[in-house]
Amino acid sequence: MTILRLPRKTGAASALLPVCLAASFAGAPAMAQQSPAQSSDEVQTTEGQASPRSEPLELPETEVVASADASAGGLTEPYAGDQVARGGRVGILGNQDYMDTPFTSTAYTSKLIQDQQARSVSDIVQNDPSVRVARGFGNMQELYVVRGFPLFSDDISYNGLYGLLPRQYVAAEFIERVEVFRGASAFLNGAAPGGTGIGGTITLLPKRAPNEPLTRLTVGAESGGQEMIAADVGRRFGTENRFGVRLNAAKRAGETGVEDEDQTLDMFALGLDYQGDRLRLSADIGHQYHFLDNPRPSVTPSGGIPSAPDADDNFAQPWTYSKEKQTFGTFRAEYDFADSVTGWAAAGMRKGEEKNRLSNPRATPTGITSATRFDNSREDRVSTAEIGLRARIQTGTVSHQLVTSASTYSSEERNAWAASDSKAPLTGDLYHPYASAMPPLASGGGSLSDPTVAERVHTQSIAIADTMGFLDERLLITLGARRQGIEVKGYNNTSGDRTSQYNRYETTPMAGIVYQLNDDLSVYANYIEGLTKGESAPLETADKRPVLNYGTSLAPYVAKQTEIGLKYDSGSLGGSIAVFTTERPFGIVEDQVFREGGEQRNRGIELSMFGEPVYGVRLLGGLTLLDAEQKKTLNGANDGNDAIGVPKVQANLGGEWDVPGVQGLTLTSLVVHTGKQYASASNDLRLPSWTRLDLGARYKVRLDERDVTFRARLDNATGRDYWASTGGFPGANYLVLGAPRTLSLSATVDF
Repeated sequence: MTILRLPRKTGAASALLPVCLAASFAGAPAMAQQSPAQSSDEVQTTEGQASPRSEPLELPETEVVASADASAGGLTEPYAGDQVARGGRVGILGNQDYMDTPFTSTAYTSKLIQDQQARSVSDIVQNDPSVRVARGFGNMQELYVVRGFPLFSDDISYNGLYGLLPRQYVAAEFIERVEVFRGASAFLNGAAPGGTGIGGTITLLPKRAPNEPLTRLTVGAESGGQEMIAADVGRRFGTENRFGVRLNAAKRAGETGVEDEDQTLDMFALGLDYQGDRLRLSADIGHQYHFLDNPRPSVTPSGGIPSAPDADDNFAQPWTYSKEKQTFGTFRAEYDFADSVTGWAAAGMRKGEEKNRLSNPRATPTGITSATRFDNSREDRVSTAEIGLRARIQTGTVSHQLVTSASTYSSEERNAWAASDSKAPLTGDLYHPYASAMPPLASGGGSLSDPTVAERVHTQSIAIADTMGFLDERLLITLGARRQGIEVKGYNNTSGDRTSQYNRYETTPMAGIVYQLNDDLSVYANYIEGLTKGESAPLETADKRPVLNYGTSLAPYVAKQTEIGLKYDSGSLGGSIAVFTTERPFGIVEDQVFREGGEQRNRGIELSMFGEPVYGVRLLGGLTLLDAEQKKTLNGANDGNDAIGVPKVQANLGGEWDVPGVQGLTLTSLVVHTGKQYASASNDLRLPSWTRLDLGARYKVRLDERDVTFRARLDNATGRDYWASTGGFPGANYLVLGAPRTLSLSATVDF
């Protein structure tokens, strides 16, 4: 198919170019995704013809476009530059153009994922100015902080369903797109079962077979010795190519950029789909094995913040490791009962196993450390399902897009732990690390070889909404509500006795309005609430004392959000500005007892931009200003203080530049700035701000009748040593050291 792209408006957008390029530059050939008008999973081939703007010739390239689920519309089409899409999933409202929704979100495309050589979700969301990456409490779990609130990897969704993805780390090879929704979303998505997601949610979309045969092989290596190989194969067959199969497999092994830290990853994903006239089906099976040997741990400050060690140093004990094995499957169906009435059903299951042997130190300002051994064993069983119905009707001059859905989620967590004697800690030096003998285990809960039930969670909900269109669809008003039930049972993982239980129902309303001022501008506002299960008491305090009510869960809580904003679309450069306020309660550990600790109120301003304002130059980034204030704390001790781990300033600016005169060559860069963060609720400990520069290049060429793309990326190009984050779990203030300077090289061949 020959693709003809219409000239884009440049106007005022071009005036921003010199400023943006001063901070960040780069480039790449575009790779279009599917538009709703195109058939699902279409492969497009550009023949290199000149555009109406006499643009430079491009090399022939095969552009794979894949529908993410069993839906008639498929993926939303890409925006100019193809790094982000024009919109994405807005919960039960389905796929929406970003100019037509009363919320803000960004959908990062497979082209961006491939071009940036992303390894996991964290590499992709680092492009978002509203998101920062942290780590779980006492483990190696990736954790994402959205609008200043944590989002555990447990609470990201896979094609709209919670709890199905690998819990601590998700390989990028599973993903067609990553959609970052900013703000509370209990009405849109239901309550996140892991207890987070107040500041926003992340949805991952699976890959589907393209119309034309796809056989793609990628090999790569990183400084330190990490090597990888990945295969991506897709085929369609049967009458009118209605059946599709997409297979992805990858393996990584070797030492990372951190000294003596080894990573092994094996992943496999199989996507199946059927595209009928009225019936559409899809299914996915995935498996991931992830092993970290000698992983660099988090550090808890004691008496002050130590200076950041060298970014490539490793202060882990050589007998520590983190291992997980996850298997999941999903099924989705959609059926058109009439031209304006569509129903859907989806279900999924996951089985997960994790084992860890860790030793996370406490460090004084001089770098002297103390640590204990901590072993953990965990097993998860998750099942989830959703059904729904969408209809479009007209009443006089008012259009209605009606939707209703019902969902259910159940999980069982089995957990056991054991620790060495806290009165005989291992001593060490953060700046001159050395190995210590592995201490024996002295205490614990449950059997590491056969963990018992620690928690069961069950949620169920029903939701209904109506989006009304006025003034020829220039004014859209959405009203809706979800009735959600959350049942949580906590157990003593030694005796098996139930320690806590609650079953609570809440109704979370939503109201949103969008008004299209002109072809380029839309103004919007919303009120929406977040709902999550209460936080659970951790095993121990930051100073390694046991929490007396370990495993106890607080009651579910409701967060309230208001937001107003403006969206811009010139055709070549898009963006938005939003002003928001979100309030939510939080838990703390006081006198070794976990309980409700107060309220956190986040106020902020977000600015985002994306697009290709000038042919061959692509921009992606923005600015987030946050004021995270503690309120209603115990005896008012910390009222008015900033929350732990929430910087006041977050800024990103990424750029791509197609080098004139060198066909197929693109230079890239990404600048990430994070402001100062407090590492204590009393605000007497503070991390300095940091700025990281990533540089890259790619070169696309035709070799032996095959498209070959060479890519290079240098993360942390200046070799900055810095603490990237603090906290991520209520009341905790552990520090995570930023990644070292890392060179990644890869070559991709399309056969």
